[in-house]
Amino acid sequence: MTNSELRYAHHPNDVKKYTTEELRDHFLIPELFLENTIKLVYSMYDRLIVGGVYPKTKPLKLEPTEDLKSNYFLERRELGIINVGGKGKVTVDGIIYELNNKEALYIGKGNKEIIFDKSENEQPYFYINSAPAHVTFPTKKVTKKEAEIVELGETKYANKRTINKLLVNSVLETCQLQMGMTELHEGSVWNTMPAHTHERRMEAYFYFDLEEDQTISHYMGQPNETRHIFMQNHQAILSPEWSIHSGVGTSNYTFIWGMAGENMDYGDMDTVKTNELK
Repeated sequence: MTNSELRYAHHPNDVKKYTTEELRDHFLIPELFLENTIKLVYSMYDRLIVGGVYPKTKPLKLEPTEDLKSNYFLERRELGIINVGGKGKVTVDGIIYELNNKEALYIGKGNKEIIFDKSENEQPYFYINSAPAHVTFPTKKVTKKEAEIVELGETKYANKRTINKLLVNSVLETCQLQMGMTELHEGSVWNTMPAHTHERRMEAYFYFDLEEDQTISHYMGQPNETRHIFMQNHQAILSPEWSIHSGVGTSNYTFIWGMAGENMDYGDMDTVKTNELK
């Protein structure tokens, strides 16, 4: 079963007038993992698709939605997958890839049959991002050991974190999709500080590993007029090109960042000094 929806892009001047409910309706993705369902959100921000796959009792096949107007899902797209649950498997045109917790898989344009399933009676939760693609690159699994690792932040500022660059152009070839995972150390709660924007690509965040009954306040908006949205475990949020994307939790957590756009340079960002945010 596939559950899909469409999200339009928004002008920053309009967003300034949104109520809390309107902000949540347009940018927050509150439920990604529905039993035996592939949940997809098609965003007009660089046409990124954000999704969750929850094969509870049966395998799930990735089918094209009406929005794609394609014969199969990856006819004109590439796909990134990160498993945030127990061991699972993804079958790509008959080839099986086992994914443990926090392992990633890149699937290139042109692969026709993608099937998600459980493995060894464990329960996987597959978080996915997909972007338009014009070149076919090889399917490749990437573990945390194969990722590019960057240590950032300081305990003093409650933002000590490990960045795992999993599906990025310094690790493997992609058309425009980039995905990675940032793990906050115990006692650290702030992510992406100093905050930044990057006009050349959009971003989506997915939060997980958050303790039960805890919350994250995600910050968005232009640097001189920010907004916040409170989020829970296993929720995602869309971040326009003009918006910052930062957050603070009531405990430490992990989040996956996914990007699409015209620039593949990870360091291409416009940083905002922390004391200049409004």
